[in-house]
Amino acid sequence: MTDDRQFDVVIIGGGPAGLAAGVYAARGRRKTALLEKGVIGGQIALTELVENYPGIKSINGFDLAQEMLGQAESYGMETAYVEVSGIEQAGDLWTVHTSDGDYTTKAIIMTAGADYDKLGIPGEEKLTGKGVSYCATCDAAFFKDMETIVVGGGDAALEEAIFTTRYATKVTLVHRRDELRGSAILQERAFANDKIDFKWNTIVTEVLGDEQVTGVKLKDVKTGEESEMATSAVFIFIGQHPNTDFMADLVPMDKGRHVIVDEWMKTPQPGLFVAGDVRQNSARQVASSVGDGVTAAIGAEHYIADKFPESELHSAEPAEATATA
Repeated sequence: MTDDRQFDVVIIGGGPAGLAAGVYAARGRRKTALLEKGVIGGQIALTELVENYPGIKSINGFDLAQEMLGQAESYGMETAYVEVSGIEQAGDLWTVHTSDGDYTTKAIIMTAGADYDKLGIPGEEKLTGKGVSYCATCDAAFFKDMETIVVGGGDAALEEAIFTTRYATKVTLVHRRDELRGSAILQERAFANDKIDFKWNTIVTEVLGDEQVTGVKLKDVKTGEESEMATSAVFIFIGQHPNTDFMADLVPMDKGRHVIVDEWMKTPQPGLFVAGDVRQNSARQVASSVGDGVTAAIGAEHYIADKFPESELHSAEPAEATATA
């Protein structure tokens, strides 16, 4: 990262949406910075195998993120590992406050994503990507003809349990209450599915396994009785929270605090774009997040070209020129 903190585009978040935005913004010769507080790739970096990204049969999630990062940086994107604490308008520009000082930019693309709510139990973190998953749509196919567990009782848990039955021989839905919270239609579908079993008034207290999930420890919340259950996978759906705290007073949000945007990922604030899991109605898939990032970058380019017509293009040349769409 250079000492000059003035940019055309600042991207907040280094997941697939942010990385894709970085490729397009930097390749468009806009001076671009990507700010990431953790690991490049976000949630995808924790995925052992990605098999549903078009054009790539199979790749480790961390490796895919590194490929995206290298591509963006080859076009001149700068990367800083800092935590963003806030953003504010400064005339026609934006100021981004971080743990390592402020950045000034003409446009912001917010792609900080959402974090899954976790159980916080032994074995959960260690076995994430090795049988513990927060996305059955992404990972259920890895457990064909196996028995799995889904934790939760809302719409997401029911949808993913039903989806998982396409592959698993049996899906046990573990819920801490004695009734589900999901919509009536999803409950009807789940109860009618003979591959789904239910464990009521039960919580998972530990995920078992060394290199791969082999089972879980369970506890009945009413009787206190403890037991173990063998399983090949634990899909956890107890909620998620988008990383939008510092945007609460700036943009409209839905009840889940996801930002509401238009088809160009624009917010009502000039020069502020939001893409990926942090926006309302995101599909929460790598491919869709990449599309969001591309759309936001094109939207930001249109905004900068109209708002700052005299802007000079960034002089940095890509490390390797390639012909891409």
